[in-house]
Amino acid sequence: MNDQGARPARELDDSALAHLVGYAAARAALELRKVFTHHMDPLDLRVPEFSILMLVAANGEANQKQLGQALDISPPNMAVMLDRMVERGWVERVRSTHDRRAQHIHLTAKGRAQAERSHKISTAMEAPALAALSRAECALLIELLRKIAFPADRNPTP
Repeated sequence: MNDQGARPARELDDSALAHLVGYAAARAALELRKVFTHHMDPLDLRVPEFSILMLVAANGEANQKQLGQALDISPPNMAVMLDRMVERGWVERVRSTHDRRAQHIHLTAKGRAQAERSHKISTAMEAPALAALSRAECALLIELLRKIAFPADRNPTP
């Protein structure tokens, strides 16, 4: 029963949407977002912050513009997000020694610990949601999604 005491709604026939990769990908993304939230909420970590931590940890010399482009986050939104992460003590802005106008984003000790903790959780958190897929199918799914997300003309990272 719902809040008004009426009968629960029957499941809708979504066959008119079944041919759309975008629909299936969006539905899967919703489920995986729930998994992420369940595991990362205790760390007070949202998807963009997690992504920034992982990119900075892996790349060392990332700047705000590169991070924004990689994550498709507008410059003003990236600045606000990084300001929040600086306030939390996870990252710091460090002036480039090569270009005094540029600032690199570095992890602090607290940020490295947060990145390590969240990365460890991320390596296993999706397993129950993906249990219907074999290891090979998971790898293929990631490969196919990356082909859509990063067309050849954009030079994807391996």
